[in-house]
Amino acid sequence: MAPTILTITCRTDNYAFLIHDEDTGETALVDAPEAAPIIAALEEKGWNLDTILITHHHPDHVEGVDELRQRYGSKVVGGKADAHRLPALDVAVAEGDKITVTGHPVQVIDVSGHTVGHIAFYMPAASAVFTADSLMALGCGRLFEGTAAQMWESLSKLATLPDDTTVCSGHEYTEANARFALTVDPGNEALKARAHAVAAARAVHEPTVPSTLAEEKETNPFLRAADPDIRAYLDMEDATDVEVFAEIRKRKDNF
Repeated sequence: MAPTILTITCRTDNYAFLIHDEDTGETALVDAPEAAPIIAALEEKGWNLDTILITHHHPDHVEGVDELRQRYGSKVVGGKADAHRLPALDVAVAEGDKITVTGHPVQVIDVSGHTVGHIAFYMPAASAVFTADSLMALGCGRLFEGTAAQMWESLSKLATLPDDTTVCSGHEYTEANARFALTVDPGNEALKARAHAVAAARAVHEPTVPSTLAEEKETNPFLRAADPDIRAYLDMEDATDVEVFAEIRKRKDNF
């Protein structure tokens, strides 16, 4: 049986994810923006928290780690390259490492760009990838530390996963991302339909995360730097993919 994934709303617009396996009885968490809503979900389900997976060091992804570890005795896993600015790690991982979480293999992917040392976790058994602030619903994270080339490489790696992969990203930014996406890909009918659906969901306070990789490849401009319609609209037909991506990211920063 595939693990269960539970989406937890934290702070004002963050998401954390609980992964639970009925066979092993184990539960893992991806990111800990704050402890209280995660504790509430665990208590409601009657689950212990065995493992905490950290994607990157930003406070809105790690502030609940120490409280949760103290309460549940959780093992904390995070990026080796980021260890100096993360909560204390029990296991430090890097690109290509494979670990076992709730009884299932998980692949570590370096997705530097938003930060240097940001990692994603891919769990084939759940058909899910936990991307935090790298690939996001209709967007990608702002380049606080990395370069456009790094982020494009990171997104390109994620784009090679199966199309039915569930993308569990870190924030409820989708409605604003959709408004921007339409400014660089205005002829995309799938994008128009998704933007309408996102606006309707947010009007009744429904989450738009997670999404699927197929949706993102069809509508997310940050995965679509090679698309001829976007290139033509930006007058960048002869540019490299990285140059087109960088232009889209610059426009989003100023949107």
